[in-house]
Amino acid sequence: MVEINTQKNIYLFTHGRMDLQEKAVNVLISKGFSKERIIMANPSKVGNVGDYMAMLWMPPTPDHIKIQRITKVEEVKPEGMIGLWKGVSKEDMETIQL
Repeated sequence: MVEINTQKNIYLFTHGRMDLQEKAVNVLISKGFSKERIIMANPSKVGNVGDYMAMLWMPPTPDHIKIQRITKVEEVKPEGMIGLWKGVSKEDMETIQL
């Protein structure tokens, strides 16, 4: 498995499960990310190549977090709730139980 650089930003996607936000943040902190590097994802601002995404998976009743590394960011016209993240390519890195 590829090593995750916990000095990079990680964008947290809760898929509307704000009740799990604190638990997810605590799991990411236990994996070495600092609280300052954990950013709540929003549709109008995406990360950079090399940053990470953490998604509560599988909606609507997630039981784990998928960590993915951003590999490409393309300029796109925002679309729905996904917004600018539509143009982000990523690769799976790790899965962590919630």
